[in-house]
Amino acid sequence: MRRLLIIVISALMFFSACGLFQTREEKSAQELVADGMAAYENKKYRSSIESFQKLKDWYPFSKYAILAELKIADAYFFLDEYEEAIAAYESFEALHPRNEATPYVIYQLGMSYVNQMETIDRDQLSARKAIETFNRLKRLFPNDSYSLKADGVILKATQNLVAHDFYIAEYYYRVGRYPAALLRFRSIISDYPDVGIHQKALVYIPLCEAKIAEQEAKKK
Repeated sequence: MRRLLIIVISALMFFSACGLFQTREEKSAQELVADGMAAYENKKYRSSIESFQKLKDWYPFSKYAILAELKIADAYFFLDEYEEAIAAYESFEALHPRNEATPYVIYQLGMSYVNQMETIDRDQLSARKAIETFNRLKRLFPNDSYSLKADGVILKATQNLVAHDFYIAEYYYRVGRYPAALLRFRSIISDYPDVGIHQKALVYIPLCEAKIAEQEAKKK
């Protein structure tokens, strides 16, 4: 009886393993990449990610594996899931720094930060990350077409940063924190290129200085 039980269990394990193997290998790398690209082209990005992830997992040494990595990142980008896209793009760049797609990947990484930029009354970490990423793209691939596109996006992110600093400086001025306001207005002039706010900041600087002088006079 015991021997029969062992045989039955062994048989079940064997057929389960066969079933798993058949499920795992039921599609070739070529079929998976075709499925992934078809889903991607039809904007079915979830299905696309699923197919490409299977390709990566089942055939990690396939010639299609690099394409799968790239398309997973792009699919997350078009799903507006930017944190996942950033992780995927960063992984691609780390693994394939000399791949011909790397300038595009860095550009898309920067755009993932741009698309997460907050309004000027919120923290501007994403704008700073975007500027840092696009400047790195220009430094590493100065003649690439994606580097040539970076300037316009850097300007957009810089405008957000400057507008944020101006918003805070104006707030400090309104509530009577004139030294803090003056420091912010001066930093706008010194730290950023003119993106249309310098003249406004220059107007406030003498106003802040006059208010500070008034406060000092009252202390005497």
